[in-house]
Amino acid sequence: MQEPILRKLFLGFIQIHILHHAKKEPFYGSWMIDELKEHGYDISAGTLYPILHGMEKNGVLTVNEVSINGKIRKYYSITPSGDLVLEQAKLKIAELTKEIV
Repeated sequence: MQEPILRKLFLGFIQIHILHHAKKEPFYGSWMIDELKEHGYDISAGTLYPILHGMEKNGVLTVNEVSINGKIRKYYSITPSGDLVLEQAKLKIAELTKEIV
């Protein structure tokens, strides 16, 4: 029972990480996989890319395709809607942290 709950929580944390980094600068998927690993998330491309596509579909990320050495690399950036979501998440995180720590 704990595993599904933790998975849902961690997926939410991952989305916040994604928005945070997308606000700092555009990123591409394999970079985000490495970044998340530095924070203890062992996430595969098969898990990350559906999250990114869903976030794009929900209007919080936008994608820019760039040709690098003949290959297309997709860079993800935050949208104004995504920025609002991130700011609301930060407020909730701060409130929760204050309460539980």
